[in-house]
Amino acid sequence: GTNGIRLTMESALTARDRVGVQDFVLLENFTSEAAFIENLRKRFKENLIYTYIGSVLVSVNPYKDLEIYSKQNMERYRGVSFYEVSPHLYAIADNSYRSLRTERKDQCILISGESGAGKTEATKKILQYYAVTCPASQQVETVKDRLLQSNPVLEAFGNAKTLRNDNSSRFGKYMDVQFDYRGAPVGGHILNYLLEKSRVVHQNHGERNFHIFYQLLEGGEEDLLRRLGLEKSPQQYQYLVKGHCARVSSINDKNDWKIVRRALSIISFNDNEVEDLLSIVASVLHLGNVQFAADEQGDAQVTTENQIKYLARLLAVEGSVLRDALIHKKIIAKGEELISPLNLEQAAYARDALAKAIYGRTFSWLVNKVNKSLAYKEGEFPGWRSTTVLGLLDIYGFEVFQHNSFEQFCINYCNEKLQQLFIELTLKSEQEEYESEGIAWEPVQYFNNKIICDLVESKFKGIISILDEECLRPGDATDTTFLEKLEENVKNHPHFLTHKLADQKTRKSLGREEFRLLHYAGEVTYSVAG
Repeated sequence: GTNGIRLTMESALTARDRVGVQDFVLLENFTSEAAFIENLRKRFKENLIYTYIGSVLVSVNPYKDLEIYSKQNMERYRGVSFYEVSPHLYAIADNSYRSLRTERKDQCILISGESGAGKTEATKKILQYYAVTCPASQQVETVKDRLLQSNPVLEAFGNAKTLRNDNSSRFGKYMDVQFDYRGAPVGGHILNYLLEKSRVVHQNHGERNFHIFYQLLEGGEEDLLRRLGLEKSPQQYQYLVKGHCARVSSINDKNDWKIVRRALSIISFNDNEVEDLLSIVASVLHLGNVQFAADEQGDAQVTTENQIKYLARLLAVEGSVLRDALIHKKIIAKGEELISPLNLEQAAYARDALAKAIYGRTFSWLVNKVNKSLAYKEGEFPGWRSTTVLGLLDIYGFEVFQHNSFEQFCINYCNEKLQQLFIELTLKSEQEEYESEGIAWEPVQYFNNKIICDLVESKFKGIISILDEECLRPGDATDTTFLEKLEENVKNHPHFLTHKLADQKTRKSLGREEFRLLHYAGEVTYSVAG
């Protein structure tokens, strides 16, 4: 029945819109991957980047600006039946909004895809759609502004240039937008997860640290930089040059700084708070330039007094306290406090750990501050008891680099879980419904990736459990003993491989301190070093 209706509706669309099929449900050869890709390609050539699979939208990154996000376009999708107009993000946004209004049920839009597929941009486009099409009032305007402006701020602190993408999200974000009984946005809340803190102290070749550092140096006023003890050149800072590409032609840091600075004011940061925030950003850069030399005993001593002076001022701590913290280890044993000196390697590690912790906490504080400005204020909006919520999930994408470590493992595991949810919500539940209604159909075979999720997360025998255990056990636990434990415990798993477990041919491509996971999206080789 629905297909019949869809076909009638589709005949009203222009010829261009009808290149290929605009809903994969209508694809004749529906089990063929080649036919699927060919349909995407045909449409993509005509700049049609959106195609449905039923109520799921597939979007292909065009890597250019398409004129399909104007207010005029938004109006085309407002309150219109899903299949009446050509596939678009706005149709998904409008559909969710209408379900929220008519059924008074909370809604959620999940956005998944590999790194660089366009997830973050899609989130922004959906928010813009609501900002333009939802009922407005003076107070609502403030909320809309803050919802939109939270993006550039969180991106400055949580996104970075990677090899895959100039603006790659290095944290996961779940954003709730609250709507009142009239359907106007009246508040919001952001949950952030797992910021990639290792980026603060190290970047792979061709990658950068988080945007904010470069924006501050390129765009900050001279007086401000002087107060922070910073120089305009990112090349001066150890933490900004690890990837050998501090400046990128496709990124305008100076301009982005202006946008971020304005956004901070909109989400109710006063000048003092902005300065406090930037003092902490600056302190991370100074920390990276702290250097050590060994004395006769081989113990580390700080050789860069200037940095300590700035750090003491920016972090409001005594210089001597800070210096001691960087070159000593405190151990509490049997109620006694033992202080022992660190060697060069340990001191560098302690410095980096401090920088990561400071940045990580600052990011969480920032999200909290954004949430306070988005918080729904009862007094401003009477009739508050009837708010409904629409959630937007923008999670980091699946990624494979030359060198993949714990961060990539977490990011890809996160994607694996999201994929599992998609399989549950679409293929599995849909077919179970057919079955319960006794509809005759040819079952669609699909790969259920629960087996990969279990490999990572199952209690006692999953990779994370084994890692936890190895970190806690007494004796000499190292990266290598962890790998050996993995080999013992998960050696028979079809999605797990190591040098030792592989056959002659595969062995050549696996180092001795690596393991390989066959993810849903492809295989990734992880290094256990560090």
